[in-house]
Amino acid sequence: MRLGLGAIDAVCARLGRPERAVPAVLVAGTNGKGSVAAVLSAIAAAGGVRPGLYTSPHLMRVGERIRVAESDLSDAELEGALEPVFRAADAAPEVPLTYFEALTAAAFVAFGERRPDLAILEVGLGGRFDATNVAPARLSIVSSIGLDHVEELGSTVEAIAREKAGVFRAGRPALAGFCEEKARRALAEAARECGALLHEAAKELDVSDVRPSVNGTRFRLSTPVARYDLETPLPGAHQAVNAALAVRAAELVAGEMPGFTREAIEKGVASTRWPGRLEKFSVRGRVVLLDGCHNPAGAEALARFLRDSELLGRARLVFGAMADKDVEQMAELLFPSAESVRLVRAPSPRAATAADLLRRTSGARPDAVACQSLEAALSELLGDPEPAPIIVAGSLYLVGEARSLLLSGRLEDE
Repeated sequence: MRLGLGAIDAVCARLGRPERAVPAVLVAGTNGKGSVAAVLSAIAAAGGVRPGLYTSPHLMRVGERIRVAESDLSDAELEGALEPVFRAADAAPEVPLTYFEALTAAAFVAFGERRPDLAILEVGLGGRFDATNVAPARLSIVSSIGLDHVEELGSTVEAIAREKAGVFRAGRPALAGFCEEKARRALAEAARECGALLHEAAKELDVSDVRPSVNGTRFRLSTPVARYDLETPLPGAHQAVNAALAVRAAELVAGEMPGFTREAIEKGVASTRWPGRLEKFSVRGRVVLLDGCHNPAGAEALARFLRDSELLGRARLVFGAMADKDVEQMAELLFPSAESVRLVRAPSPRAATAADLLRRTSGARPDAVACQSLEAALSELLGDPEPAPIIVAGSLYLVGEARSLLLSGRLEDE
């Protein structure tokens, strides 16, 4: 990890400035930014506005991070986008790139070659010094503010808000999600300082009659432009909020891109594809949900979903997280909502071991069980004659492993 724009800017200059080839929307935030970006991309596609979507991390294939017109890049297409990036970085004087910087530059190359009508870029970390921030955004979004990555971004919500507000642009609209008062004030101050035209969700959006289920979420939305009755396939009350932000973003760019119509908004929200966020599978006749709730705010959102969808105390949880996350707080927020908890190590060198998770979360759930692997945990749960729902949650790396297992069909045959 390296925060700063020097390397990515130098490589983009050598590549002929592909980040400037397509109008862009930047989506930052502690939680929800990927969902907001995915919904906005679906709305664009529904309105005939050909979208390019860049998100992170991926679940199964690196090419998932770069989507053009709702199709992920193939391995060959990704290689073709990376090749000029490596060539530019290796030219004298060499410009060393991080993994994220190289993929961000590859996204710019892919979008520059395929020329979507709009590039929707999910910010990786923070905003001000994130590699995506070299793009000249038409619209900037901060979906939420929470205490995550505090070593890099600051230890207060105000400091983190100011870092994320680094994606704001002078004279351009900036959309701030539903944030606590301290974060809201910091975002407003940052917008004033840089001359951005701030739109605040708390002042402009009314999300009501939210009805979540394992199959999706229905809700009503009022904006300064219209009133909507909407349905998203993404489960959870938090996804109604994320979709609402994407709808308002669509309204804010509609003046420059007429395809963002009411019909496109309704169709796009209903057709959003965003795997691994309370994604539903059916295995041996029972529901298996996958959710990348990788920090306390995400854990709280999942716990709220369990309450709202009448799964409270019924679902069996399989959990894994990175060692540097606040797993203690995540456990306090989430574990009491589950019928049982199994702990596994996510497939990453940075992941906490099952034994370490057991030690760190014992206060929240003393009856939790450490398992040898995700496959072992799922095999055990699926072998139980009681058809209780199963949730695999925590790190997106763990969700990606679970998704691969479920799609392989191996668990169906045991």
